[in-house]
Amino acid sequence: MARLSEKPNVVVCLCDQLRAFELGCYGNEVVKTPNIDRLAAEGVRFEIACSNNPVCTPGRSILISGQYSRTCQGTLVNCGEPVRERIQLPEPTLAEILKQAGYKTALVGKWHIAPAPEIVGFDFAVYPHHQHRYTGQTFHRSFGEDIVVEEFGADYEVEELARFIRQYRGRPFFLFHNISQPHMPLADMPERFKKMYSPDEVPLRPNVYSNGKAAFDENWFRIYLYDYLYYEKHLPYTEEPLPDGFDLRHLTALYYGSVSWADEQVGALVQALEEAGVAEDTIIVFTSDHGDNLGSHQLFNKDQLYEESIRIPLIIWWPRQLKPRKVSWQVASLVDIFPTVLSLVGVDAPGSCQGTDLSTVTRGQADVVGENCAFIETSNGAVGIRTLRHIYGIRKERTPDARTSVVTDERFMFFDVVDDPYEMENLVHTEADGEVASRLRRRVLEWDAQTPWKR
Repeated sequence: MARLSEKPNVVVCLCDQLRAFELGCYGNEVVKTPNIDRLAAEGVRFEIACSNNPVCTPGRSILISGQYSRTCQGTLVNCGEPVRERIQLPEPTLAEILKQAGYKTALVGKWHIAPAPEIVGFDFAVYPHHQHRYTGQTFHRSFGEDIVVEEFGADYEVEELARFIRQYRGRPFFLFHNISQPHMPLADMPERFKKMYSPDEVPLRPNVYSNGKAAFDENWFRIYLYDYLYYEKHLPYTEEPLPDGFDLRHLTALYYGSVSWADEQVGALVQALEEAGVAEDTIIVFTSDHGDNLGSHQLFNKDQLYEESIRIPLIIWWPRQLKPRKVSWQVASLVDIFPTVLSLVGVDAPGSCQGTDLSTVTRGQADVVGENCAFIETSNGAVGIRTLRHIYGIRKERTPDARTSVVTDERFMFFDVVDDPYEMENLVHTEADGEVASRLRRRVLEWDAQTPWKR
């Protein structure tokens, strides 16, 4: 079909809790992710990309606003149900700017941002009511009544995004496609993905062991399996024993299955674009809001200043314009996606943007731009910097809303992630790379002092 505009379509495809290490294109030899691997092989893959605040709402808010979570949210934690007031995201969002540039805008899939999507630039939105449930899900729709999907909601989301692509294929569109997997509940998943991987075959990262034993936490295992059905005290999930012999390998095998489930949805997205005849003229940005500790350092879930929490995939695919490329010398992060997408489609980013435009790196016109690092903070008080070689972090004591804080430890963590990729040896109190550590410490403290909080 002939295009009515020279502007490319834009699809931001965001997975939930997908760490980069569990994709074939990032070196995992067990997990099956052929559709994501295809995007990486045909597009531009950033080897080192980070979440600036490794929690759902903050990560998503950063991406859509181009600002750090403290600036666009005024907090570092998750929100509840979206509201019809603009209590966060005061500056123009990616959807609003693209809408003003002539794009039709839509959200399909998980939202989990404080203002309702229609308030911040989306013409159409269909998103789940329960953040972490895959069957029996209630979906909100911008127009029309909410509906309950008894089967897997992911299938319904795929139908909705394909319908939107067919309907608006003759004009430029921005589609924010949010895939909830591989976030828990891992027990609420099609059987073929539950059984796809044998616990005996999945690799465990070396840093999951303590005294020779892999991390084990029955409470966290239940949350991974059942999520809110467990911690909101829904029976029988609070009383059922864990499956016989359930351990970290079983949990990891289920996580891998959920990753492959997410990959299947990426394949459905690409197929819908191809069937509509618009794939060549569509930019797909594939990424995740944060990673998953999954037992590393004896920790579970996210919100930590460790690689497992902060490292995410970042792939930019645009067949018409971008040559396949692996980017190894540029550190990218969620806050950079906003200005990069706008630059690729020829739209200026607003002055409120705090990210770095990586479009010249994406196009192969430069190897490195900007400061070449990522700044990360967590609600538990860690503030850090990720460079090509190091992670440096300080510790702060925060009030419950995280706004008011004092530095309690300027020497919290310092890792050489090239020589020590699993962060087994904290160098912060050694003489190793002392000059580098001092420079990074000063930069973290400067960033913390200079980056404003939402008023």
